[in-house]
Amino acid sequence: MQSSTERFSNRVENYVKFRPSYPSEVLQVFRDEMNLQTASIIADIGSGTGISAKIFLENGNEVFGIEPNQPMREASGVFLQNFLKFHSINGTAENTTLEDNSVDIIIAAQAFHWFDKAKTRIEFRRILRDNGFTALIWNERQLNSNEFLREYESFLIKFGSDYKQVRHENVSEDKIADFFEKPFRKKTFLNSQTLDFSGLKGRVLSSSYMPSAEDTRFGEMEKELKQLFTRFQKNDTIEILYDTNIYFGQL
Repeated sequence: MQSSTERFSNRVENYVKFRPSYPSEVLQVFRDEMNLQTASIIADIGSGTGISAKIFLENGNEVFGIEPNQPMREASGVFLQNFLKFHSINGTAENTTLEDNSVDIIIAAQAFHWFDKAKTRIEFRRILRDNGFTALIWNERQLNSNEFLREYESFLIKFGSDYKQVRHENVSEDKIADFFEKPFRKKTFLNSQTLDFSGLKGRVLSSSYMPSAEDTRFGEMEKELKQLFTRFQKNDTIEILYDTNIYFGQL
């Protein structure tokens, strides 16, 4: 299995273009439930290409993006180049390099399942200010809502190298409860992507477990994906449905 730090290095371009963003309701949860203010300082842990940081930067917040993967850090610098309050930092969840008691809210979007939970909890408590909040966010693809999504899941299982091992759904709510060690809350919102075939292919290739162009199975995978798209497309597009789940509380 590839290391969690390097496994996305050859996926960055597709990640930027084809990973879903987050619905507008997400920011309102932070305002209503976590006392988000324009002056709040955010640490985005595992910030990747900057998709999650952008929501808070557009709100006027200062955001420290902590990301150990160099190609992703470089991509976030381009993607967020117009936001002067974004700071890209080479760090990890276990060693952010941030100062003690320096942030109001920590977010980890599509990333918490890669962390060492015990070490991360110590680090998060160190950098959070009193009464600060932590939020774990995932866009979780719906697996069984319609026939396309069911067959798409079977397609990923067939061609994914270590798909079942690295799925973020492997992080159960019991494990999340162990991390917070205090009551936490959950909010869920519907999210979706409408993609043409090029977009669907890019979405597949943004996943670290799927064959890249150099892989011997790439041609077979591409052929089956095209067949899947052709069967279910409407007006030359396909829709992927997600539940955007936010788990939040204080450590």
